[in-house]
Amino acid sequence: MLRVDPQRFDVDSALAHYAEHGYARLGVLMDDAGLEALRERADDLMLGRVAYPGLFFQLDAPSGRYEDAPLGLGWQGPSLNYRKLEKLELDPRFRAWLENPLFERVVRARIPGDIVIYRAILFHKGQAGGSNLPWHQDGGRLWGLTEEPELQLWTALDDAPEDGGCLEVVPGSHRGGLVTPLGGVIPPDRVAAAEAEARRVMLPARAGEVMLVHNHLWHRSGPSRTGQRRRAFSVCYMSERVRCVRKKKAPRVFTPVFRQSPPGSGAAE
Repeated sequence: MLRVDPQRFDVDSALAHYAEHGYARLGVLMDDAGLEALRERADDLMLGRVAYPGLFFQLDAPSGRYEDAPLGLGWQGPSLNYRKLEKLELDPRFRAWLENPLFERVVRARIPGDIVIYRAILFHKGQAGGSNLPWHQDGGRLWGLTEEPELQLWTALDDAPEDGGCLEVVPGSHRGGLVTPLGGVIPPDRVAAAEAEARRVMLPARAGEVMLVHNHLWHRSGPSRTGQRRRAFSVCYMSERVRCVRKKKAPRVFTPVFRQSPPGSGAAE
């Protein structure tokens, strides 16, 4: 599904920008056939034509307010109004993309040893516009991990123009770490104190474009006002040594993706 040669691609420049600003554009990396395959599979999953035990679903709120999105309901029947589908590593098409050799080069440049994923997730804004996602960070006690992950690869499956639910970021905000120990949505008073609105940068994307996003980067997305859907596939990679220590639910088990040595080779795992 890659448009580029994974071995010749300039990873270093992108990683330098990511380290300084908390994000980096990698360009349009997915070819048209890949886009068609993943869009088709996303709709298959939402409409129930393909199913996997353990897949996570969250419907969008009719109000378009992030705070109103229903929690804990899971699959609610065929619908193109799901805002979130998680555990997409269960699907071979999405799994093939998240394990592509260019992504492996990028991830290994930042994370030593064997690599697992925290999540592989589709974010969807339907024709009605989808939710207004506020400024937030991906980490903290909400994620319940022994170490904070940092690296996410975000792929646009549809065009995401400025009025179409594109990512918005506060460059360099990742360097301040977590705003609150809990993580997640950033309190309004902290948003105002940081002058986030004045500092924000919009990141419109073309279908097939990939971005690096640091977990602690302040980011958000508004509703799509174009009448067009916006699907984006995001994968968070981390070291296999990270453990889930949450108490309210069973701890997460993380899927291995890039191993330094094959299982059963006798090397330490």
